[in-house]
Amino acid sequence: MALSGFLGRRNLKNLDIEIHTPDEIFSGIKTPITVSLINKKKFLPSFLIKVYLKDNSILLPYINNNSIKDKEIFITFDKRGINKIETIKICSVFPFNFFIRCKEIKIDLEVLVFPKPKKCKIFSDDFNKIKQQNERLLKFKGYEGDLTGIRDYIKGDPLKLIHWKLSAKTDKLKTKELSSTGFQSVIINLDDIKGSIEDKISCATYQILSYYKRVIPFGLKIGKTLYKPEFSRKQKLKLLRVLALYKKD
Repeated sequence: MALSGFLGRRNLKNLDIEIHTPDEIFSGIKTPITVSLINKKKFLPSFLIKVYLKDNSILLPYINNNSIKDKEIFITFDKRGINKIETIKICSVFPFNFFIRCKEIKIDLEVLVFPKPKKCKIFSDDFNKIKQQNERLLKFKGYEGDLTGIRDYIKGDPLKLIHWKLSAKTDKLKTKELSSTGFQSVIINLDDIKGSIEDKISCATYQILSYYKRVIPFGLKIGKTLYKPEFSRKQKLKLLRVLALYKKD
């Protein structure tokens, strides 16, 4: 038993941890969080390290000395807005699983969680009609003048907005960001949505994601505050942030 305790302490010694979160986290939806376990020991590896984050856990069987091991853990956040993760627990089940030694590591991580998307009936726009109109506009010669910017491709960007010529020159996929000029755009008015404030916010979140997916410039109106329509990933993240942090007076 004494030997087991000694090996367990040695197994946990000089271990550190980092948490990496994606740009888009939605309330009520499982999200992959990357856990980086860092073994700072100069000579000894660590074995059978179990990491506990919220109500979930992962097992890392082996981490070599002076190395980092990454593994994903799926976490569900129950509320929108700023969520805090103050500590994370790591445990050694080595060398005998019946004797487990643990320690907590302080991380003080703040995570912005977007509202849970929820489909609602109020939006009866003909997405296909808007989509077809905007695709016709994209084909017009010289429409490049309405670009607001070009950035690196991000997974999930509509393929029709890839700047193929520039991508070929740079050997890296590039995406166009477009203004609403000439496009059929929409404004989501929170006051027009029925239900509780959380229902309104969830519905608006769903619509933002839907319009972005369909390459439709979108804006948002909350009370007297108006965010003008635009199509870009920056616009999507900005409006989702506004909804995530919204508090009714």
